[in-house]
Amino acid sequence: MNHRLRQELLSMQEEDQRVLRELMDAGELREQEYHPRMRAVHERNNARIKAIVGEYGWPGVALVGKEGAKAAWLMVQHAVLDTAFMERALPLLEEAVKNGDAEGWCLAYLQDRVLTMAGKPQIYGTQHDFDENGIAFPLPIAEPGKVDLLRRDIGLEPLSEATKRIQDRYRPVINKSG
Repeated sequence: MNHRLRQELLSMQEEDQRVLRELMDAGELREQEYHPRMRAVHERNNARIKAIVGEYGWPGVALVGKEGAKAAWLMVQHAVLDTAFMERALPLLEEAVKNGDAEGWCLAYLQDRVLTMAGKPQIYGTQHDFDENGIAFPLPIAEPGKVDLLRRDIGLEPLSEATKRIQDRYRPVINKSG
């Protein structure tokens, strides 16, 4: 295991989540705005995760441990300013999942993020939005009748439970900022 790289990824994740929490607590997140502080963190982390993937391939469990692999996934998941990189990373993550070097739910989230950012229906229902009343709802799903089966097969809870969890987590922020 590459302990230095693992620690670097965990530090990147910690900063990402710390800034997100601070902005949420301050009510500074808005639906259509990309907060400059969050953007700066994502730009910095995106540049670094691209370099890491270029050097090592997908940073999976064998290279950086379970928590390091999760942190690497989050950095790619939050590379929203570079969708081409997200798309290039997708088959690398898919291969890592097939080889037991990454968790299936990571693939589900990244696949859905790439699809929804391209204006296409998602597969697993991991991507949500909020209506004008602050109620969470999943973005369009390709096969709604199969979504819970697909979610179960990749290690995710039923869509209704995920939507409730998202609602509970973000509702106070929506109400505070709205």
